[in-house]
Amino acid sequence: CVLCGRTDDCPEKYGEKRTYVEYNLTVHYYCLLMSSGIWQRGEEDEGVGGFLITDIRKEVKRAAKLKCNICKKKGASIGCVAPKCKRSYHFPCGLQRECIFQFMEDFRSYCWEHRPVQQFMDKEPRGASQCTICLDLVEHLPVYTVLKSPCCKNAWFHRECLQYQALSAGIFFFRCTVCNNKDKFQKEMLRMGIHIPERDASWELEENAYQDLLLCYQHCDVKRCLCKKGRDYNEPDSKWEIKRCQYCGSRGTHLACSSMKSWEQNWECMECRSIFAKSGKYSKRKKRSLATSEKTSGTTCLLEEPPPKSPRQSSGSSRSFLLQSPKIMCQNVSPCSHRELPASNRVTMSLSPVMSNRSWSLRHKLLREQRREVCNILKELKVQVKTKTTRLNINAENIWSSALKGFRQRIFSPTNTIEVNFSNCKNRSKTNTSAASKHHFFQLLMLHLQNSSLFEGSSGKNLSLDFQAVKENLYFEAGKMIAVSLVHGGPSPGFFSKTLFNCLVYGPENVKPALEDVADVDVAQTIKTIQYANSLSSLQSTLQDCCEFLAAAGCLRPVTGLCDKNMLVNDILIYHVVKRITLPLESFRQGLKTLGVLEKMQMHPDVFSSILCHKPERLSAETVCDLFTIHSSSDVNKVEGADFWMGYLQDVEGGESVVTLEDILLFVTGSCYIPPIGFDPEPTIKFLHIKYPIGNRLLNCLELPITKTYQQFKNKMELTIRNTLRVDRE
Repeated sequence: CVLCGRTDDCPEKYGEKRTYVEYNLTVHYYCLLMSSGIWQRGEEDEGVGGFLITDIRKEVKRAAKLKCNICKKKGASIGCVAPKCKRSYHFPCGLQRECIFQFMEDFRSYCWEHRPVQQFMDKEPRGASQCTICLDLVEHLPVYTVLKSPCCKNAWFHRECLQYQALSAGIFFFRCTVCNNKDKFQKEMLRMGIHIPERDASWELEENAYQDLLLCYQHCDVKRCLCKKGRDYNEPDSKWEIKRCQYCGSRGTHLACSSMKSWEQNWECMECRSIFAKSGKYSKRKKRSLATSEKTSGTTCLLEEPPPKSPRQSSGSSRSFLLQSPKIMCQNVSPCSHRELPASNRVTMSLSPVMSNRSWSLRHKLLREQRREVCNILKELKVQVKTKTTRLNINAENIWSSALKGFRQRIFSPTNTIEVNFSNCKNRSKTNTSAASKHHFFQLLMLHLQNSSLFEGSSGKNLSLDFQAVKENLYFEAGKMIAVSLVHGGPSPGFFSKTLFNCLVYGPENVKPALEDVADVDVAQTIKTIQYANSLSSLQSTLQDCCEFLAAAGCLRPVTGLCDKNMLVNDILIYHVVKRITLPLESFRQGLKTLGVLEKMQMHPDVFSSILCHKPERLSAETVCDLFTIHSSSDVNKVEGADFWMGYLQDVEGGESVVTLEDILLFVTGSCYIPPIGFDPEPTIKFLHIKYPIGNRLLNCLELPITKTYQQFKNKMELTIRNTLRVDRE
């Protein structure tokens, strides 16, 4: 190196060693940065990172006259900035003598006598604790090799550990390993001479670093696999789709091999089932299911598995509810002939279990009624939306960034009609209307929010505490996006916990959180240990072990009796679940006020809880049938057409079709779900003398062909729907 004279190539200590053959020049990057007589006068791509070659040569000449106060050799280009201090030294010599170099602002350097030090309180313990980076002990001493966190009372680190962590994490991810604070922590570490490079983290720069995480288990493990193409064959949206165990994810089954329907989400492998059985949880769940089935159905047991080839039948239900649907505008509807009934109904002419047993619990019925009421409320709010349009250019591969950019653009207004253009989709299908793109956009956006760092928890989620997100106002944007999705025909989030919903509606001061609301495993375990302490001594011992946590939560207090633990647990829960997220919650509430959604939530809490805290119910043949209004021309036999349509819905629900009910809805409306606000215009069906069915997504109209037999009708439906959706996906 022309500045320090050393040949060492150690990027962690001296920065990158750069050689420029054309200039006959080699230099350590840190030696160049910290030199006292040189500044960046060029652009980043000029010279050496903005340092011009002529300036570097001048600095080398200047340093050649200065002797290093440490090694006594010439070439000391770095001087202490303290007033009246005339010490000069090489960069490597300064490191050895424990000088401090500040990699910020003017890149100041301080000698061993004038270097900045951290302030220590006299009352602070002088023991030792674990460095949370290397996990070795670090002494609580005011020395150069030890640094104390400015944001955590008892967080101590080795200087060397912090420097390696900073070089790896970069400016975007380097933060306190205890409390996750970024701004205050980085400011102090820069002051104390830690170099934080202005680049992304090393793990983000490695190509395909997370490729292994994208691999999904695709193998059928049941004892008798029915698939002729083998256990590894997987065809999505068919009976040969592989479903993984909901608990371990390392076992799988074809839907057909376990007699599952396409809408069934939960499947457990034998290993997980046996673990639950041993723990007693599985048997309790079965007893609860049995009790529910006895209440709702009297004689029918919902725990019985149907035979693999035929759907479960019920004795007391016919297809009459489909034929008598109020949405079908015809009189004197008669059932179709026995010969032309769908294959699944030729034996008993009964419905699948979802429709036949009428096994909806009172809770599900109540949810349905509440969702109908929500639909009317959201339609009232939609009156604010004008015909003036705002176009959002969305990249599906980076849904959050592109959505954030669109919502923050100056011309965006939630009262404008939203049009979505997927900028990364080439050769878009003609069937992909603006409405279909908008449905797809809001669906992807809600899914991203559910899995984002703004929320924490497994199923019912609460807001998390992300200081960077607070700083960037992301909680406000998330609330705004949810409000806009509800009013503009997108899906509801459906993942709010009851506690989060109550905080939004009734205010955080009126909410009493439960242990289930704590997503942090360590905090939950601490609370459990306090809650289940069976003696005063064990309780006091537990409190002593977690005194730092209790002090941070403002719950550290003397405990004189075992009865004090309940109040203590309650205070910890209120702090961790509610008080800790006061800033994110208020920002989120402000976002939900968009278009008056929060106000309506507070006026109708029960009905909005049904869409914000619960996922939408699975589609059933009955639901889809009620969704459509049937029209036909005067020369068409509406009764026969309606018969085939209803029979086909029943076959699809029973798994006797290669398409799903969601596919049918997607084919007609461009959406695979029913939005809380409903469809506009309302879906209709027309029976026409056409060759194949047509899904008009602009009008939400399904045009169906008139056929002589049910089998012809079914074949045409499946061929058209499957091919159309395949083109859409491609």
